[in-house]
Amino acid sequence: MFSTADQAIEFSQTESMQRFASSLLSTPLPPCRRLTFGSDQYWTCVARHITTNLHHQAGTCKMGPHTDPDAVVNPELQVRGVQSLRIVDASVMPLIPAAHTNAVVFMIGEKAADLIKVTWGATV
Repeated sequence: MFSTADQAIEFSQTESMQRFASSLLSTPLPPCRRLTFGSDQYWTCVARHITTNLHHQAGTCKMGPHTDPDAVVNPELQVRGVQSLRIVDASVMPLIPAAHTNAVVFMIGEKAADLIKVTWGATV
């Protein structure tokens, strides 16, 4: 049975990928070097130590309380000093997660929808 890691490595060795000189970095990740390189246990260890937001920009319009001079939006996602404008994306995250931002952005959108409904008198 192939694991996802096996499939990714096999894909990297296809003729199409070899046109780009694709190769597996075989230097073990330091926290995982006690495990057999390439084993399921090794890849599990790697997955637990390497996370990334994949360079999705976030945190550029920080949300925070009125006492935070760096906060661009309030906890209701309203832009400070601008009437009727909300920011509803990854830019409002005051702390950028070390993982992909997709699920968090969905939650921000859902929360914004609820806030907008309350503002306009709709039931949530």
